[in-house]
Amino acid sequence: MRPNPAPTLLSFAVLFAIAGCMDAVDRPDAARAAQAIGAAAPMTDTELLARGEYMVRMGGCNDCHTPGWNDSAGQLPTQHWLTGSPLGNKGPWGTTYPANLRLKVADMDEATWMSYTANLHTRPLMPDFAVRAMHEEDRRAIYRFIHSLGPAGQPAPAFLPPGQDPSPPYLELVLPPAPPAGH
Repeated sequence: MRPNPAPTLLSFAVLFAIAGCMDAVDRPDAARAAQAIGAAAPMTDTELLARGEYMVRMGGCNDCHTPGWNDSAGQLPTQHWLTGSPLGNKGPWGTTYPANLRLKVADMDEATWMSYTANLHTRPLMPDFAVRAMHEEDRRAIYRFIHSLGPAGQPAPAFLPPGQDPSPPYLELVLPPAPPAGH
């Protein structure tokens, strides 16, 4: 009677899969991303600007940071983009307002922006974790695009701590009560 090779092949397949997973776990995300990208040539300035515009549009930056963006179905000219918003977001953290990114970028050089966005921690509703997770080239492209627009608009209203009522307009996030301990 001949031995069945299936268990041996299955064992090797499992070992290779585990080795691949261990290899992926041992490398930081940035190293995996760089390896996936390979030794691609750096983007030109024109490519960085186009990539930055794409990232801003697809990343939803305009949804909050551009007044009238959603009402226009995303059809506002770029001269209106990213000028901040007077629409507050009120919740247990207080009231936050989407920043005027064009003024923010005007006060930063590229190196400062790269450091700022790599370590970004903000209040809700800004998904700062998404910015921190971006590839460095995408953050650089966003900087270059916003910088190319130049400063415009006014600073967004200042943060209001919990207990202070904002002036309209604002959205209020009402959270359900926390479940009792032990549930």
